Amino acid sequence: MSAFGKTSTTDEVLEGKDLTGTRVFVTGATSGLGKETVRAMAAKGAEIILAGRNQDTLDTAVQEITSSHPDAKLDTIVCDLSSLESVRACGAEARERFEAIDILINNAGVMATPKTHTKDGFENQFGTNHLGHFVLTRELMPLVEAGDDKRIVNLSSRGHHIAPVHLDDPNFENRDYEPFLSYGHSKTANVLFTVGLEQRFADKGIHAYAVHPGGINTNLGRHMDEKMQEGLMANIMASDPNFQWKTEAQGAATSCWAATADELEGKGGVYCEDCHVAEVDDESRNSGVRSYAIDPDTANRLWALSEVMTGTQFSS
Repeated sequence: MSAFGKTSTTDEVLEGKDLTGTRVFVTGATSGLGKETVRAMAAKGAEIILAGRNQDTLDTAVQEITSSHPDAKLDTIVCDLSSLESVRACGAEARERFEAIDILINNAGVMATPKTHTKDGFENQFGTNHLGHFVLTRELMPLVEAGDDKRIVNLSSRGHHIAPVHLDDPNFENRDYEPFLSYGHSKTANVLFTVGLEQRFADKGIHAYAVHPGGINTNLGRHMDEKMQEGLMANIMASDPNFQWKTEAQGAATSCWAATADELEGKGGVYCEDCHVAEVDDESRNSGVRSYAIDPDTANRLWALSEVMTGTQFSS
């Protein structure tokens, strides 16, 4: 049982750990949970590669982190997850610049966007949150295989409770688009991708963990109008009358825990929340992982679909 819980912070989770020499790659590293994850792990000596959509925001994030941690070892790399061309270019650059990645944290994401499409024509949330990270992970897998820790952390959400992934119509071509339904699909896909990675790479010592960070008021919700925000809060309070927003340090704690916890060594393919491995629960509205999100057969179907959609295959 983990010693940490809902209110634990990144610094508490990492207390006593020495990450000197550990190279960590973090997507969505320029703000919110990603930046806090970078700050906390860099403070423990980790060498961090910050990935973000443009160099200006990456440079700003580095300046902000080094202002409080002058000795932080930070590199940057541009990666726009809504463009597979950008993702592949990022992968090629990373393989040229770095010898290994010990921990990959697929943190970036979008939420409840209007109906828009990625540069490759995918529905934006499924394309960015899942397919972009699917291809990026494949691009970086040789570096992960060369690393020591060999952990992959995929940011999911309790939003996966909204719905299973829709394998027959991932781009909403044959039904009306609903922003939160699409978000639910993509977050379920993040968990299933974790299961798929574990199935394929555990025998190489690579283990994957899906993470629900909790409710944090970050810029992830920037696409929601006032009505959507009110509806979201009404649903949250109905399921958890005692709900309180987490701080960014509390929200990023589970990512840091999944990336470093000794008790998770060799035990991947799981969904973590509040710094522990969640139980399978198809009823509760405020905890647990849905059984459809960790179903191995569905994970394999999603993997095959993702390969076809992106034209990407992992080396066995």
